[in-house]
Amino acid sequence: MLDAVQRGMTGLRDVLAWAPDNVVGALLLALAALIAISVHRTILRLLRRLLRDRHPYMRSFLTWTVGLTRMALLILALSLMLPLTPLDAETIAIIGRILLLATIIIIGWAAIATVNMSAELYLMRFRLDTTDNVLARKHLTQVRVLTRTVDTLLVLVTIGAALMTFEPVRQYGVSLFASAGVAGLVAGLAARPVLSNLIAGIQLAMTQPIRIDDGVLVENEYGRVEEITSTYVVIRLWDLRRLIVPLTYFIEKPFQNWTRESSSLVGAALIHVDYTAPVERVREKLIEIVSASKLWDGNVVKLQLIDARESSLELRAIASARTSSDAFDLRCEIREKLIGWMQQEIPTALPRTRQEVVAADKESSLSGATTPKAH
Repeated sequence: MLDAVQRGMTGLRDVLAWAPDNVVGALLLALAALIAISVHRTILRLLRRLLRDRHPYMRSFLTWTVGLTRMALLILALSLMLPLTPLDAETIAIIGRILLLATIIIIGWAAIATVNMSAELYLMRFRLDTTDNVLARKHLTQVRVLTRTVDTLLVLVTIGAALMTFEPVRQYGVSLFASAGVAGLVAGLAARPVLSNLIAGIQLAMTQPIRIDDGVLVENEYGRVEEITSTYVVIRLWDLRRLIVPLTYFIEKPFQNWTRESSSLVGAALIHVDYTAPVERVREKLIEIVSASKLWDGNVVKLQLIDARESSLELRAIASARTSSDAFDLRCEIREKLIGWMQQEIPTALPRTRQEVVAADKESSLSGATTPKAH
């Protein structure tokens, strides 16, 4: 088939012998590109028709690689056609160099696409929309961070390979690194932030102090890890703001991870009451409120007297929930319902400022005068 195509192109070149060589060469290359695009479109249509609703993975593979395969087939067609064109040697050399660069880019593109497709196929077995999704978040974080790291390395290798095809650039680079150690030192210092974040990304993927969708407290701001890139972490705060933090922050500085081992969390609500408050009744009411709440996971509920201040007692009501957001909502519910119950049932249990009426002395007592004394 290839010989037939070459014979056909040779015959076409003979037919266009009257035209300038540059025009004939451009027409032949354009025709080869048109044929390559048409063949690619036809093959893609046939494959989609064969697969239809079957083999969803293969259909996804075709969708991901449409641009890649089209470009590869186009480069192949131009490379086969180039020797058959009546172009001069210098023009053929320039076009050949361009096709070589395009081939290197296609190889890098194919490697990156393979890494990303493999990662997506691997992550299809894990679900984040479940209550206990620690394992899914672990694998998602590892795969996403490592994928971005590998993509970055592949891009750098591809760019380096493309630049090394130019003889002047290669000679300049060799002479620069052979004779200019200071330049190498400056380049290393300039690349230090990039390299440190790259290494930090690998450390995060391996040790996983944070994962995707973890609840974290960073710089006194609570939020959830929304995205981990190759250089920074995006944290979605409770009010929908986004906190952007460098990767190295999570390696060099302390922070709080509220969902490190599991999604469940214990929330605490502090309540101040009067010294006359019946703590046991408040404890019974807390258990009743928590037991009736849909946010409680059924594990922990407790009321503790943690402090006795000059004018009030401090109670801490704790209860566990399935997620950090549920724990926050449960804390608010406990605080609201306990205070409302005390207002209705035992208002004297709430903190208040009292005044006692006492007799100042016998004379004032006889006269009926009273003196208020703050207590």
